[in-house]
Amino acid sequence: MNANPPYTNQLIHESSPYLLQHAHNPVNWMPWSAAIFELATEQNKPILLSIGYAACHWCHVMERESFESEEVAVYMNAHFINVKVDREERPDVDHIYMDALQAMTGSGGWPLNIFLLPNGKPFYGGTYFPPIAMQQRASWMEVLKGVQEAFQHQKEKLIEQAENLTTHLQQTGKFTIQNSNENNLEPIATKEALALIGNRILQNADTDWGGFGAAPKFPQTFSIQMLFRNYYVNQQEASMVHGIRTLDKMIQGGIYDHLGGGFSRYSTDLQWQAPHFEKMLYDNALLLTVLAEAYQITQKENYKKVIGSTFQFLNRELENEAGGYFAALDADSEGVEGKYYTWTYEEIKSNIDPAIFEAFCVHYQIKEAGNWEHTNILWTQNNTEADHAAAFEKARKILFTVRENKIRPALDYKIILAWNNLLIIAFCKCYAALGDEQYQQKAINTMQWLEENLYNKAENYFYHTCTKEQKKSYAFLDDYATLIQAYIQLQTITGDISYLKKAKKWTEYVQVHFLDEEANFYYYTAAYQTDNIIRKKEVYDGAQPSGNSVMCANLYYLGQVFEHAHWVNQSTQMIATMQKMILQYPNSHSYWAQTFAQMINGFTELVAVGMNVPKDLHRILSKFLPHHLILFTTAEDQAIALTKGKQSIDNQYYICKNYSCSPPFNELNEYLALI
Repeated sequence: MNANPPYTNQLIHESSPYLLQHAHNPVNWMPWSAAIFELATEQNKPILLSIGYAACHWCHVMERESFESEEVAVYMNAHFINVKVDREERPDVDHIYMDALQAMTGSGGWPLNIFLLPNGKPFYGGTYFPPIAMQQRASWMEVLKGVQEAFQHQKEKLIEQAENLTTHLQQTGKFTIQNSNENNLEPIATKEALALIGNRILQNADTDWGGFGAAPKFPQTFSIQMLFRNYYVNQQEASMVHGIRTLDKMIQGGIYDHLGGGFSRYSTDLQWQAPHFEKMLYDNALLLTVLAEAYQITQKENYKKVIGSTFQFLNRELENEAGGYFAALDADSEGVEGKYYTWTYEEIKSNIDPAIFEAFCVHYQIKEAGNWEHTNILWTQNNTEADHAAAFEKARKILFTVRENKIRPALDYKIILAWNNLLIIAFCKCYAALGDEQYQQKAINTMQWLEENLYNKAENYFYHTCTKEQKKSYAFLDDYATLIQAYIQLQTITGDISYLKKAKKWTEYVQVHFLDEEANFYYYTAAYQTDNIIRKKEVYDGAQPSGNSVMCANLYYLGQVFEHAHWVNQSTQMIATMQKMILQYPNSHSYWAQTFAQMINGFTELVAVGMNVPKDLHRILSKFLPHHLILFTTAEDQAIALTKGKQSIDNQYYICKNYSCSPPFNELNEYLALI
């Protein structure tokens, strides 16, 4: 039993940067596959499943402390089937076992270390375990020995525990949906209900520093978007003020990179000063989207500037130079969190103009002793640079050049379908707000790259992720849902009807392969994917929107465009089912809430047909019109109900509502006046 198993560390054959970080551990890691269950059953060993991601600071710490230890590895290899998973490569696996951990302990996080029976059912787990016991946290070796002892001598108890936990996981999704609003077939979407959502979001608002709740603070972009929609519908000034306050405070804080652009994942403090320095593609995509909306509402030049610098960061540091975008930059460099982004007092003093050094230090809170862990994070508490704008800009460029010569954080070079889709949506929103064609072109190019590199044409499905070496995993619900939304947004900013037809095609695909017809909701995995112990339904809007909430929005939009009443009805029933959760916990269901808000009065459809309408498009798109369906095209298309019978010789503008359209307008100014 104590002999080493007849296999070695197999991660060397993987392409995920996270898995490759562990490829030279003395632990005999295996990647996730059906083979792990066969081996565990054959050898009668529990499975140790360890999940993390490339930019995860505590994952790196645990690797250095435990997984690189020969002593620890010998024990792990003797008593466990050891499996490593990149949560971004297999979010389906992560979702199941993170839910299991939260059910067991009430909390979660990464690294996620969870122990499974040979059949894959979980019975015990935790997150980071230190090499030596500390602060009521057992050491890793104590955990390993305790689990091994229990597996040998209390196996029946573990089996019972695992069965109960798995049954709980199977029921969780059903319970969430069935207990939301099961007796109502129609949502009660009113201006008053939207005001209630806005007020409940504001109950958790930090009116001093922006954002919501206590530290650590995440951007919560969907909550900000809901505040903007409440302002749009109800003219509630407090909603708009707090949304703008939150964006301003983040831009002033260290969570925003004042030298290179882009945002870190979250702040460890109330003031947004000290971020967790990893930079994720999806965070920056979602922040670009809400910044574009803020610019539409306020026309504040600072938002345009931050959008531009974040766009430059993405293209400089995350683009693969062909149209696809990588997943993330690590928080650490040289083994130290934030080292790449922080400065000593002397470094700044020796590099920038002495004439503005003191003013620069005052503005960016630079201290000789450091403003964070004996070093300095650039952050400020105001939006203005007074009389030093040009000098400060020069100083920032100098420091950026100095920083470029430092050892860089590691790059997670996976390209993830859903995250790139969110970025396409963001580029579309930025083009709409600013009218700068570089955003439109990047959106088009990125979609083209995804279609060429992540679409399996022969078998008609998308992959979830790829690197140069490998394409991995069937795409999941959120991949397809965001893909459909990206096509919708691309049509909006280009007038190219082919994008809408693609959106329709993939909606039909999702209906076939993901839908639970009894409940009107979607599973996270397709029916043809069979390597998980359960199929889950995700409805919670976290750092990213749930696939179900995005599909709900897609169905409502496309149902109107193609006059598919059954899609509109399904979307309506989804919102009705979720209504109780949306109203009670809007911060956790804020993407859902956007469709709920849309249903108050339905879409107002702005339709334009004619050869020259693309020239007029930006004058419409630049406005904040969240409850308008904007369909501009050069010619009538019989497949699109809203364009049927509409003249295309000259520009014709129509305002449509409830399947009825106004007489056409020839003058855009008259059209604009009415909307």
